Amino acid sequence: MSGLNLDDFINDIDRPDVAIRRDAEEWRATHGPRPGALGRLDDLGEWLTAAQGGVPAKPVAEPRLVLFAGDHGIAELDVSGRAAGTADALARAALDGRSATAILARRFGAGLRVVDMALDCDPESLPKDVTRHRVRRGSGRIDVEDALTAEEAEEAFRAGMAVADEEADSGTDLLLLGDLSVGGTTAAGAIVAALCGTDASVVTGRGGAGIDDLAWMRKCAAIRDALRRARPVLGDQLQLLATVGGADLTAMTGFLLQAAVRRTPVVLDGVVSAAAALVAQRVAFRAPDWWLAGQASGEPAQEKALDRIAIDPLLDHGVTTGEGAGALLALPFLQAAAELWADLPEHGDGAAEGPAEAAVDDIT
Repeated sequence: MSGLNLDDFINDIDRPDVAIRRDAEEWRATHGPRPGALGRLDDLGEWLTAAQGGVPAKPVAEPRLVLFAGDHGIAELDVSGRAAGTADALARAALDGRSATAILARRFGAGLRVVDMALDCDPESLPKDVTRHRVRRGSGRIDVEDALTAEEAEEAFRAGMAVADEEADSGTDLLLLGDLSVGGTTAAGAIVAALCGTDASVVTGRGGAGIDDLAWMRKCAAIRDALRRARPVLGDQLQLLATVGGADLTAMTGFLLQAAVRRTPVVLDGVVSAAAALVAQRVAFRAPDWWLAGQASGEPAQEKALDRIAIDPLLDHGVTTGEGAGALLALPFLQAAAELWADLPEHGDGAAEGPAEAAVDDIT
């Protein structure tokens, strides 16, 4: 791929500041209830403090959900609960504020952005700020052809990087990453199976829209055939995305890596974002320190990818809708951690004492 050297990310991405994290631990030891009493909120507070680069943590003020949208040619094989080429309906519902994701975003105070990478619709039917990064109309059918050309893959990857830069420059302090796709979980399954060295049946799930047993078998066969095409290009991550990924998955990979370069934390949603994260980890091993997983979607490929990346989902509520909902559901938990770590009182203030300490004071 001319002009784009993925190895540059190895040097461009640093981990969140280790010294700041140590300072955060010391700060926490002298504030609020005993360390560990807040459970995972303590871990999240430390993570946010290190990511923000200062002690104590600051409240999450400008969260933004970014949804990369695209149709996948593999959906023609009836492997999804939605008809092929209909992801534009998902995009319109999100943009009009009618989707579950849009409702949650409003409720939790998160901005929402839709980025059309390969929707199978007339670009004139959507706002220009949504379609300006579009690479093509639908990605190729990955069981028999490449999802993208080499040039399209580079263009999509750079588009994802550009979106991450735009968000960082606009003051977004927490990114939430999701997808709006039909056939995307099949492409994600092929990528995860290829990178984890496993069989198609191990990563084939029911998808966000839900499919019956016959559709599951078709999906498994599609991933199996795509996997045969993926294995010869495992050494080249951009070529892998071009072969069995798609414009949305490729853009999401560039987005994740550039967000890490810009030191902006990201919450992953479901299996598609997890597959992009797995590719990004192969590019730059320090990048996952900037990411969290919002929830367990129940998709076996997501579980496989997150296990390989060593990220545990924050929530597990059985929500399978995708479209960024899982990342959004984790947002209040992160906001709570940030608020606590910004405002916990020092020890010695009566508000910081737990019940046991207060009881001892009463006795004495």
